[in-house]
Amino acid sequence: MASSMGWRRKAKGLGLTIALIAFCSAANSAYTAPVSMIIGGSTSQPIGHYDFCKIHSAECSIRSPDSEPERMTAKLSREISAVNLSVNARVKPMSDLDNYGKEEWWAYPDNGFGDCEDYALEKRRELNSLGIAIANLLMTVVRKPDGEGHAVLTVRTDKGDFILDNLVDKVRLWNQTPYRYLKRQASDNTGHWVSILGGEEEKLVSAVK
Repeated sequence: MASSMGWRRKAKGLGLTIALIAFCSAANSAYTAPVSMIIGGSTSQPIGHYDFCKIHSAECSIRSPDSEPERMTAKLSREISAVNLSVNARVKPMSDLDNYGKEEWWAYPDNGFGDCEDYALEKRRELNSLGIAIANLLMTVVRKPDGEGHAVLTVRTDKGDFILDNLVDKVRLWNQTPYRYLKRQASDNTGHWVSILGGEEEKLVSAVK
């Protein structure tokens, strides 16, 4: 009898242990980044964007207080994919130092050359000209797995935040990229920047090739 009761206790304990492990495993597998970034508070504006705004002041003073994410449609999907491919093919990679003689300089790649933020600026300009609200075209600063700073364009939609990247021709949801997301333009004010939950506040210099 004692042996039988001992066995039952062990079995019950084992069952609880297995249930706990299963619960924890399910919780961990379920904890994936949401399809839309979780935004924090105001943060510092990248120095390159600050200088860009001194030249293009009208582009950095647009207010969109009641903006809603772009509605994802087949047409929008085609447009963002086409613009990403087109700009990636047309613009040739060149560092700011080689292109402008400066360590960090954000500009439209009108001369056919640029680095990551210049690609993103051009995609933003072209998509806005197609009718996509500027509030949903957000310059974004990330960190690559190798630790290097990088800039991409975020397209904010009702199906999630999609990333246009000069290093990848395929448009992906932000949570399907290998980057650590640090900050992006505020959707309600093109001159302000906000932190991204899970990012880190570090000075990012120079862009990728």
